[in-house]
Amino acid sequence: MANDENILLRVENLVKHFSVTYGNLLKRQRGVIHAVDGVSFELHKGETFGLVGESGCGKSTTGRTLLQLYKPTSGSVYFQDIDITKLKREELRSVRRKMQMIFQDPYACLNPRMTVGEIVSDPLWVYNEGSSRKEIEEEVRHLLELVQLSPSMVSRYPHEFSGGQRQRIGVARALALQPELVVCDEPISALDVSIQAQIVNLLEDLQQQFDLTYLFIAHDLSMVRHICDRVASMYLGVIVELADRNEFYHHPLHPYTKALLSAVPIPDPFVEEKRRRIILEGEVPSPMNPPSGCQFHTRCPIAQKICGEVRPKLVEHASGHFVACHFPSD
Repeated sequence: MANDENILLRVENLVKHFSVTYGNLLKRQRGVIHAVDGVSFELHKGETFGLVGESGCGKSTTGRTLLQLYKPTSGSVYFQDIDITKLKREELRSVRRKMQMIFQDPYACLNPRMTVGEIVSDPLWVYNEGSSRKEIEEEVRHLLELVQLSPSMVSRYPHEFSGGQRQRIGVARALALQPELVVCDEPISALDVSIQAQIVNLLEDLQQQFDLTYLFIAHDLSMVRHICDRVASMYLGVIVELADRNEFYHHPLHPYTKALLSAVPIPDPFVEEKRRRIILEGEVPSPMNPPSGCQFHTRCPIAQKICGEVRPKLVEHASGHFVACHFPSD
């Protein structure tokens, strides 16, 4: 592979399928869920890369698979030019400390039987960080201060905190090992709107302070526009468009991306009244039986015969603007 010092992570044709069994006891059948079906992109050092799409399109599965929380069905994930999909357990362990995750649900991702101090210090004990208990306790207090929580809270349990405070604890745990890449799996979707802005501002401050690289998975396209440098839209397990933030929002080329952006409210009643909302017809196809050709053709307003026969490749339409569509247009 060509070495590019600015690329921290390279994902090539990543595939993740889940085998399922369904039906009754007398007539059971097996099937395959195509959760991620050939995803490729690059993450540059220090950037925030947004991944957006409808629920069930494969965003979270992509994030978990590139961290090897799910074993990929096929494809490659290069972290600093090392294909981590081929590493053995101990080799992966040494790399994994550089890649951490902030989970979506701040209520479910914290062990209710552990104190905040135990939760945040757990990665440090696992990786034998610090030569003594006192040093680890000091590091935990420092991490809590970084996420704007009082160090005096170390002895409290998760149920004693609000949702925003719990998410800050999750952020502190993710930073414990000083990672280079953090996958933010919808980190604000379960929070109140007023708290969402605080968490996003915290993530931005931490990124500048520690030169972090984010993969930011989200539904909220307005928030993605605020925090991300580049954005990719996913549909039924594939990336259909990828571009710089301004290009993505001002000049979308894929019909699906246009439909997503048309649903974002604009805080101007005069502009909002004149804007045309794109309503997609039909239901999202089952990932157990995805359509042939372009996955989006069954709901696409401009689909033609070739769309149902040939799957379009993600190609560069303009500088840095990639789209998977037979008929891309502004």
